[in-house]
Amino acid sequence: MNVALVTDSTSDLPPRLREQVGVRVVPLYVHFQGKTFRDWEEITPGDLFSAVAQGADLPTTSQPSPQDFEKAYDEALERSDRVLSIHISSKLSGTYQSASMAAAKFGGRVQVFDSLAASAGIGMMVLRAHELLAEGQGLEEVIRELERIRDDHIVRFVVATLEYLRKNGRIGGAQAFLGNLLNIKPILTVRDGVVDAAGRARGEKRALKEMVKTFKTWREGREHVRIFYLYTGAEEAVHALQSEIRALGEGIEEVYTSEIGAVIAAHTGPGIYGYYAYSL
Repeated sequence: MNVALVTDSTSDLPPRLREQVGVRVVPLYVHFQGKTFRDWEEITPGDLFSAVAQGADLPTTSQPSPQDFEKAYDEALERSDRVLSIHISSKLSGTYQSASMAAAKFGGRVQVFDSLAASAGIGMMVLRAHELLAEGQGLEEVIRELERIRDDHIVRFVVATLEYLRKNGRIGGAQAFLGNLLNIKPILTVRDGVVDAAGRARGEKRALKEMVKTFKTWREGREHVRIFYLYTGAEEAVHALQSEIRALGEGIEEVYTSEIGAVIAAHTGPGIYGYYAYSL
């Protein structure tokens, strides 16, 4: 059975991997300065941050329509028997709901999967699904593996400011207030599909050490883990994080490092860096 993969633009897969995997990417939308842009295609995080720094209102975002997904599924099913559609957490976006509405029109030929993740957390599942399908695994086996990864992975990231997350309703105002005090760096996670606090550290160096320490603890007892880095406007910081992780020794497979797209950036703001990881 031939299974095609579909995802949305918040998976933040690097373009070379999109082409390599052959996944169809349905873009979300960014509404900014009176215009609507397609994520990854018509706007970059840099476009947002520079305009906001000059006084522009924060952007808003919206999910693809069911019709957007119907078109992607129609195209995929022209050459495939089934479709596996992997998407951003249903608790962060209406994207999963739009995809599910579209899938209902295809008589069970489209399976929609809620990653309960964002950015590289979705991307790592897309790549794992592609890997298993290429090995000849059935769709049911692939779904079981994605469920395992969804239940057993780690994510940590640092943001330069909590203002974007606070104003977009992704994190509480009290936490945003505390995060801006005394050079405190908030360390965040995605827990049960929503952004949540995972800790805090005074200054960039301590935040970096805390993220590495957390990864090291999580990795104990796991022989082979895969790690995926994400960032925007924080290249030096993510490179420093990579160096610290690499120093932990063998058994850590670095899959890719990706800058996030404009939709995720619209909610996190500039200066974000971190990782997702899972074990084989």
